[in-house]
Amino acid sequence: MKNHVQPVFIDPTTDEGFKRLFGDKINLINFLNIIFRGRKTITDLTYRDTERIGATEEIGKVIFDLVVQLSTGEEIIIEMQTSTQTNLKQRMLYYASKVISDTAPKGNRKAWGYAIPEVYTIVLMDGFHMPGGDRTTYFHDTCLCYRDSGDIFYEGLGFIYLEIINFVKSEAEVEDELDKVFFMLKNMSTLKTLPRIMKSAVFQRFFQLASYAKLTKEERTMYDISLKRKWDAEAVRMYQQEQVEGLKNQLEGLENQLQEAKEAVVIAKAEGERKKALETALEFKKMGLPIADIAKGTGLRIDEIEKLK
Repeated sequence: MKNHVQPVFIDPTTDEGFKRLFGDKINLINFLNIIFRGRKTITDLTYRDTERIGATEEIGKVIFDLVVQLSTGEEIIIEMQTSTQTNLKQRMLYYASKVISDTAPKGNRKAWGYAIPEVYTIVLMDGFHMPGGDRTTYFHDTCLCYRDSGDIFYEGLGFIYLEIINFVKSEAEVEDELDKVFFMLKNMSTLKTLPRIMKSAVFQRFFQLASYAKLTKEERTMYDISLKRKWDAEAVRMYQQEQVEGLKNQLEGLENQLQEAKEAVVIAKAEGERKKALETALEFKKMGLPIADIAKGTGLRIDEIEKLK
């Protein structure tokens, strides 16, 4: 287990860190406006189901279930959470589908007219890669599209994944507000001071709430437990990856051995056929058959047959 050195800032990807930073309404509005990149402007939000904060069917997992008000007066529903690796895409589809289903009335659906609200699932992926991903893209903003053209088919069901492990930019390489979010999420718990690029009020608020020194004794205890849980999960994941890599290496070794065995069989077969051809050619030569005919019948060269005794 890692040595626990008292940090300056908490880790936002732990359950308690996530809950503390994004349980702050102003922080969450600022965060959402950044990751929607101007596509939507959020003016207010309501935590729709507070019982799901820190208490889900997945032990220790935090899910924020939000009703979000836009500058247009519309409302959309957002689920935001950290996530484990297992069946990531399927699980997120399940969560989004459940949110949509829960908005439907129990009866009189004809009058309702399937007036489904826009639903977005936002996931912080920490410590693992997107299944089937390229390991270079760190921001995934997806919706329903036509397979051939890529044109949007339906905008109102979206999945936004922040693949933190793929973000490798240094502070000097950060380009925009979205990069700042990723830099903060990945590096906050190891920083000693507020980075120069994050002097704006938006990020100052995040770091103020993330101050470990400002946690109460109870909050520190809960955070430390949450951090240990994350470390334990990482240890399990690393062990599983090592096992998978070991099995892959064993499989590759077996495949190489099998290929070598196949090649050896081909060589042995060729050598056996050549030996048989040489023996046959020698018998024909002893019988006095023309060498040209022997070569034609056995596939051997004339000079090879002439050397046979």
